[in-house]
Amino acid sequence: MPTQHSFKLAAASILLSLVFSSVALAEKSATAFSAPQTELTGEFVFKYLAGELAGQQGDLTLASQLFLDLAKSSKDSRLAERATKTAIYGKNFPTAIQAADLWAELDPASIEAQQATTQMLIGLGKLNEAKPHLQKLLEKEATRANGFLYLNSLLARHPDKNAVLALVQELAQPYPKLAESHFTMAHAAWTASQDDLALAELDIADQLRPGWEISALLRGQLLFKRSPETTLSFYHKFLDQTPKANDVRLNLVRLLMNQKRFDEAKIELSQLIKSANGNPDTFVAAGLLSFQAENYADSEKYFQQALKANYKDKDQIYLYLGQMAEKQKHEKQALDWYNKVQSGERYLDARIGVANILARSKNIDAAIKVLDEMEGLDTARQIVVIQAKAGLLAQDKRDQEAFDLLDKTVKNLPNTPELVYDYAMAAERVNQLDIAETQLRKIIQFKPDFIQAYNALGYSLADRNIKLEEAKKLIEIALALSPNDHFILDSMGWVQYRLGNLQQSVEYLRQAYNQQADPEIAAHLGEVLWQQGKHDEATKTWDTALQEHPGNEVLMNTKKKFKP
Repeated sequence: MPTQHSFKLAAASILLSLVFSSVALAEKSATAFSAPQTELTGEFVFKYLAGELAGQQGDLTLASQLFLDLAKSSKDSRLAERATKTAIYGKNFPTAIQAADLWAELDPASIEAQQATTQMLIGLGKLNEAKPHLQKLLEKEATRANGFLYLNSLLARHPDKNAVLALVQELAQPYPKLAESHFTMAHAAWTASQDDLALAELDIADQLRPGWEISALLRGQLLFKRSPETTLSFYHKFLDQTPKANDVRLNLVRLLMNQKRFDEAKIELSQLIKSANGNPDTFVAAGLLSFQAENYADSEKYFQQALKANYKDKDQIYLYLGQMAEKQKHEKQALDWYNKVQSGERYLDARIGVANILARSKNIDAAIKVLDEMEGLDTARQIVVIQAKAGLLAQDKRDQEAFDLLDKTVKNLPNTPELVYDYAMAAERVNQLDIAETQLRKIIQFKPDFIQAYNALGYSLADRNIKLEEAKKLIEIALALSPNDHFILDSMGWVQYRLGNLQQSVEYLRQAYNQQADPEIAAHLGEVLWQQGKHDEATKTWDTALQEHPGNEVLMNTKKKFKP
């Protein structure tokens, strides 16, 4: 069964974060550099204004080149910095690297300049070229320890984890007495799936720096692979020795809740709150954990405490409280919380929340009006609003309107995988199956880890009883990427049914239905049971699901097909 895509704002590109991201170094070194007095010749002024104008008009390639030319002639590091950041923003990396090298040369005390070059080289996969820059970043004793910790985030996105581990080992080799160097090697070994090496390096780090919480957190993740009980035992022992390690205690609470040991989790959560001394971030974390455990009374209490403690993002708390009220079907209360968000980056999510509540009260046009009233949105948010509107139209069985809206959008706005996926699903609902198939294949080619596309295409082929072997392979890929997804398990059950493997089909469908009592999964399970001759069990499956979902068309049509 294909999943319905949830609306999320698009994540910012890593390429745009190379320079502008905050760094983990403890201090940004104050530079002793004194900017040269630049002679404002006519040529200089003309080039500078031309660079400004080019940037305003979106020609970042020209702008960065002009600023780089000015930096070379004036020897002004500020212009080299400007050229670097402009080139990165325009994804012109050859110019960006050249400008960053000049920036570092003109202002050798600037850590940011060194980082800019390093980040770009690593982002482009050039580890060997980045190595001397990384070695230079680690030379200063004052920033060396934090420099090693910075390596973890800097190298995290590089795909060759073994190459990263080799590089980190080489960088750490001159510093055997530094706990951070061993921790960084442990982290690199962990990401390279070399768990024994990671634990050995953590042992050395802990000897050099006993009671280090960051090390304990990584050890907890490594031990969890062996067994949750081993991790719980370690956390308890560590907290006995280091009772103020709040991040470790938070992980302990999370693990206890995942193990459904709620009484123990509640005790640890109370201790966490007590030791946090009114920290609003801790109240929010406690509220979220209680929310996930469906302990709504405690969750609301913690969120309210976060508000009283002046949590910096009150709108985020209003959203959580609105979502929690929705979960409890307290829709007026949910509306009140959502309506507290009057502007800012959370405003769109709040308006979508309002629209969804109106839609559930069968007031689809009012829900769409809420979304239509939003103005001044950037492109990413426009797409989110359009996806939300299309979802509301589909919910109201206005499938052609939803398809027309998305068809127009994909032709006029950037095609995100999520938008194209919704377009494909809309095409399928209006029987434009060729469009649906083409668009799903387009997503798979463009974003090979987009699980829903494999599942949706595989299910569509199986449902039409065509290309069944390909359908099975597609669903197998989706299942490998997300082994416990009930929608994908349902799809695998359905393709096995189409292939005539009834017993395997029932096993997958039961597994899916046990995870989520979805009416369409019930329809599929009942159909396969009926074909096995288990008519009473099939009828009971349908009737039980119909009691919970009395108007579900798939359920009703499936039952009518076998019991007219």
